[in-house]
Amino acid sequence: MNQKPVLVIFPHPDDESFGVAGSLIQWSNQGIPITYLCLTLGEMGRNMGSPIFATRETLPDYRKKELQEASRLAGIKDLRMMGYHDKTIEFEDKDALADVFIHVIHELNPQLVITFYPGYSVHPDHDACGAAVVRALEKLPSQDRPLLHCVGFSHNIVDDLGKPDVVRDVTDVIDQKLAVLAAHMSQTAPIIQEMKQNPSLQERFKTEEFWTYSFDEK
Repeated sequence: MNQKPVLVIFPHPDDESFGVAGSLIQWSNQGIPITYLCLTLGEMGRNMGSPIFATRETLPDYRKKELQEASRLAGIKDLRMMGYHDKTIEFEDKDALADVFIHVIHELNPQLVITFYPGYSVHPDHDACGAAVVRALEKLPSQDRPLLHCVGFSHNIVDDLGKPDVVRDVTDVIDQKLAVLAAHMSQTAPIIQEMKQNPSLQERFKTEEFWTYSFDEK
């Protein structure tokens, strides 16, 4: 990859940790700048820590601090918390949200954008976020459009789209990736504890898979 920025757009704190943190760490180690637009603070999340330490009122503050620490550990120098409300992204004006993304894309001129694959990401916020990113990039001339890599995990994604065309081995940074995951402790403490008891569970975190979005087919 060249040294132009990578732009990551997800709706919730910890979305970056599971599927892309290893890639982000590798790129950061290569000196590639990373900007992360996190749309919400995940304030409607069901998990309050394990054991519970947060309340519905305090959870946003915890998740904000967790996001900042996770971003630091992932090598994200430019974290932008966008201030939208959790579980409402699907109700935002789609063109207005796309225009926000277009503004950042014009500012950064990224070589790559990463988001969720719309329709294949299970959560309504995930799908709406991905759809708005696609809409933003569709508004750009094809020659100005950065590459778009999408994360997806619905049961039917391989049947519909085929296997992911980008599979990245992040074994060399797995310890750092797990530290990013652990930083979101209000949400991930049970997963981290389970992996400590059964290290073989780490295997699924050692590769990261993406589908390259093809605008020509839409």
